[in-house]
Amino acid sequence: MSYLTGHWSFDPFLIVAIVVAVWHEIGLARLARRSRPERTRERRLRSIWFYAGLGVLLLAVESPVDYWADAYFFVHMIQHLLLMFAAPVLVVAGAPWQPLLDGLPGRTGRSLTGEVLTGGWSRPLRAVGGWLLRPWVAVAAFNIVMLAWHVPALFDLAENNQAVHIWLMHASFFLAGVAFWLQFIPSPPFRMRMPPVAQAAALVSTNVIMWLLAMSMSFLTQVSWYPVYDHVPGVTLPAFADQQIGAGILWVCGDFWAIPMLIVVVRRIIAEDGSLGSAIDRMLGRHTTPTGTTGWASRAGR
Repeated sequence: MSYLTGHWSFDPFLIVAIVVAVWHEIGLARLARRSRPERTRERRLRSIWFYAGLGVLLLAVESPVDYWADAYFFVHMIQHLLLMFAAPVLVVAGAPWQPLLDGLPGRTGRSLTGEVLTGGWSRPLRAVGGWLLRPWVAVAAFNIVMLAWHVPALFDLAENNQAVHIWLMHASFFLAGVAFWLQFIPSPPFRMRMPPVAQAAALVSTNVIMWLLAMSMSFLTQVSWYPVYDHVPGVTLPAFADQQIGAGILWVCGDFWAIPMLIVVVRRIIAEDGSLGSAIDRMLGRHTTPTGTTGWASRAGR
């Protein structure tokens, strides 16, 4: 039990999380004064997801997970999954954006929103933000961040430099995760611009990349990739076995988030096409002809 009850730490992010939660509550209260009761209830339900996301972030950086991640690679992998999958999914589902804007003092929120959306000074900011939130840019960035930080040289750099570890590795995991999951989860006022079929392709391709990374760290190699774990005092678990366990966690636990989302996306496709068969044909790039045969079959018969 000492592994779970001991080694909790204080991180300044706790203060940030408390401030953000209070700020969010102020915004919810202001929105409630000018909104219909059903909209207020909807925002309150969403806020539960947002606060859960903040809780997961705190768990990742202040709990024993953060302490033991320095000694065990597999614990570090759990931390990465919390930062890239669990926390961003919950924050995006919580849609805190409008309440946070309305929580700013006075009319600052409305003025800032108008300036950002229409001001000449903010045109470069809008261009960069719009580009980063383009569906395939967000998906590519998510995968690049995931792969880059598992390159041994970058991973060991982050382990040996706390500024790089916190402000580059952890921050990029979370921000790339938020941009990625905004493509799949409704989060007003953001709109999902990726069609359901493209969403399915993005989820499957991302999952395949995770599998390849996990396989590369487990049975496609015979040595530990990360020298930083080779000589940790007091740790008797061999570094390579530790790496294999971490690879298994990446493989299995990553599916816990990708597969449920894929099921949701397939249901969206079925809702558009009217049947499971039509949805499968559409995902596979086939189309149904007026005679009821698929496009593949009709081409084969020519």
